[in-house]
Amino acid sequence: MSLRALLHFGLLSYLALLVACASAPPVTKSAQAYFKDGETAYAGGHYEDAITQWKKVKDSYSSPELSTQAELKIADAHYDNKGFIEAAAAYEDFRKLHPAHEKSAYAFYRLALSHYYQITGFDTEQTPVKNAVIAMDSFLNRYPDSEHAAEVRLKLADCRIKQMDYEIYVGSFYLRTGKYRSAIKRLNEALVKFPESPKLPDTLFYLGKAYVKSGDKVQGQKVFKRLSTEFPTSPLNLDASKLMGAFAGYSSQRG
Repeated sequence: MSLRALLHFGLLSYLALLVACASAPPVTKSAQAYFKDGETAYAGGHYEDAITQWKKVKDSYSSPELSTQAELKIADAHYDNKGFIEAAAAYEDFRKLHPAHEKSAYAFYRLALSHYYQITGFDTEQTPVKNAVIAMDSFLNRYPDSEHAAEVRLKLADCRIKQMDYEIYVGSFYLRTGKYRSAIKRLNEALVKFPESPKLPDTLFYLGKAYVKSGDKVQGQKVFKRLSTEFPTSPLNLDASKLMGAFAGYSSQRG
């Protein structure tokens, strides 16, 4: 056989091999196999791999029951991987798709926690705090006797403190920058929104200080009087007294 014929034959063989490879069906697994692979990856802490396998279960459309389980497993994997934004979305989707499912309360609980764990501090973006409060309030209204209710109540109380801390943070910023009317408005609103907050002494102190700094000594005295009456052991009462004394001394000097 000539060299040209050999080359021709080799080219035809190569093309035939490519066609055979292209036409060969892809290797697939059953939904059960993908689900099991996901569980194995999850148990080993390989959460992204687990999510990939469980998505294949959903994409197979072969078992509605396994697909539903995979949806919740995907949410749990995002949660355990600290992907709380993705987890919140996945738990919310599960609740909307399966409102009567036996795991609906669990998904709601994890949804609330997914918002809670997005909170990075009281002085930062407040959307995660607001979302957590809404979710936790709704969870407790719907499942007041849940095994998770006690934990949710504690975290909700912490969120309320963070909300008040933020109001105090903003109010004190206005106070430091001489925007006394803005400080008074913000702190008064905080008293209305969070009347039972453990941060009430701080709020009252900064509000009284804002009134005094603005020149309204009478209203400042009223606020400090409330501080001393409702929280007689607070160390802020001494600061309030010093502030009033300093203001009185300053006023008499001006007179």
